Amino acid sequence: MVLTQGRRPRELRRAVESLLNQRGVDVDVAVVGNGWTPEGLPDRVRAVALDEDAGIPAGRNAGVPYVAGDLLFFLDDDAGLADTDALARVQAKFAADPSLGLMQLRIVPDGPGPAAREWVPRLRVGDPARSSDVTHVWEGAVAMPRRVFDEVGGWPGDFRFVHEGVDLAWRVMDAGYRVRYAGDVTAVHPPYRPARNEYGYYFGARNRVWLARRYLPLPLGALFVVTFVLRALPRLTSVDRLRRAARGYRDGMWGPCGPRRRLRARTLLRMTFAGRPPVF
Repeated sequence: MVLTQGRRPRELRRAVESLLNQRGVDVDVAVVGNGWTPEGLPDRVRAVALDEDAGIPAGRNAGVPYVAGDLLFFLDDDAGLADTDALARVQAKFAADPSLGLMQLRIVPDGPGPAAREWVPRLRVGDPARSSDVTHVWEGAVAMPRRVFDEVGGWPGDFRFVHEGVDLAWRVMDAGYRVRYAGDVTAVHPPYRPARNEYGYYFGARNRVWLARRYLPLPLGALFVVTFVLRALPRLTSVDRLRRAARGYRDGMWGPCGPRRRLRARTLLRMTFAGRPPVF
């Protein structure tokens, strides 16, 4: 499934073609137009039109009922699968390990320029080609069994933008499944360009506080937010960014954050053993 606002037609075409060109698996492809009606798609691709921009995670959720299959794959419209056997390899990994609940593919730049730090969801990136268990995912190229998606409730639609891969992965882990970074299966994406989404300063702050309020005991939650504040401060280089972040922290602290689902102690321990305790 591909989510798009219709602003990148060339990239969208690449994303769709990379799915249709997969071999060794049956693919059922839907393109969700977030606030528009997708047009000019191949005959094998289903168009799903949302009247309004529902945000990224809610847009992904909206497309799920329109695709068949036991394995769901979510691809951003500016990404594409690097190899024609990528989904067959992903499917084989899930078939071989029933404990696997969520998987992110390795992302590589499709041209000159740096890779984004968040493409490898580990505290220490190390070799991006190395696979490992992780505690969250970068959301642009991920797979999960439909049964797990249904069990945990899908993407957190109210997040709208930023940190939805943390929220989803935490719920997957708390349900007893593993979250995996597949360094040996790749997708391509434009090189990293900092500060492309100025509204992320608001949602990043708000959603970070929401994560703490939803899932963490107070001491861990406080550390989780404080470490994010300290990491984010160097990027708040203008009055506008400071205002956006301050408003996000305010709304995150005092606004409704959704149901509280405190993570079990064993989930917190699994996060720690996976190299990322929930304070970073």
